[in-house]
Amino acid sequence: MAAVNLLDGKVAVITGAASGMGLAAAETFVEHGAKVVLADIQDERGAAAAARLGDSAVFTHTDVTSAAAVESVVDVAVDAFGRLDVMFSNAGAAVDLSPIDELTPAGLDRTLALNLHAHVAAHKYAARQFRVQGTPGSIITTASVAALQAGWNGGAYSMAKAAVLALVRQTAMENRGTGIRSNAILPGAVLTSIITDMFGVSQDREDEFLTGIGERIGGETLIGRAGQARDVACAALFLASDLSDWITGIALPVDGGTTAVTKDATVALITDFAAQFHAGSP
Repeated sequence: MAAVNLLDGKVAVITGAASGMGLAAAETFVEHGAKVVLADIQDERGAAAAARLGDSAVFTHTDVTSAAAVESVVDVAVDAFGRLDVMFSNAGAAVDLSPIDELTPAGLDRTLALNLHAHVAAHKYAARQFRVQGTPGSIITTASVAALQAGWNGGAYSMAKAAVLALVRQTAMENRGTGIRSNAILPGAVLTSIITDMFGVSQDREDEFLTGIGERIGGETLIGRAGQARDVACAALFLASDLSDWITGIALPVDGGTTAVTKDATVALITDFAAQFHAGSP
């Protein structure tokens, strides 16, 4: 039990909650006193997670690429717990990793359906419910550092995540004065199944693969370790709680400091040339 329950009395919907960052958020929210609806297409995992969390959680099968399904999950929260206070629109995946010169309209559409349109629906139906209740509310969206920098994922995914930042800002503006807030979390390389899925690693070797990745990339962050699902969950906890009730329209990198520094070779090349130049041997 948490020493301070930051979400006492709050009801949250979390999409993509059967595994990874969504599951970590569900566990963290319940730990802090929330009632949670876990929404996912992974029925077995989702139902098992809700059962572990007890009376504070319910699972509902939800394909977020269907706007009607997203609307329905809001209804599930209201029917089960009487209200909605937090929408954590977290579900996402790479989908089509094609380079831009090979990306088809169909591949782009599939990627946008999961990584943009689903978030639009989450904003739409959460904000409508908050207005019906006459209450403030927090909408949190999982974007990505791929919204800020190329090279983290496929082009379609990067475009979708960049568009999410515009969605967040627009929603914040359109709900001025209501207490309805929208913010984005931008994870870096967090060790979850989205990485294993991208590289076709079987579920039985997932832990082995992620451990190996963590050992190799941890030193690249300013913190000195790879990201964990709990890191994103804690950021979501803050944005879901009243501690952040004067924060809206932001993009919060949760990346161990990765985007705080320049990674390409330009600065190093200039510095090396300047040293050679002053030494008289450029």
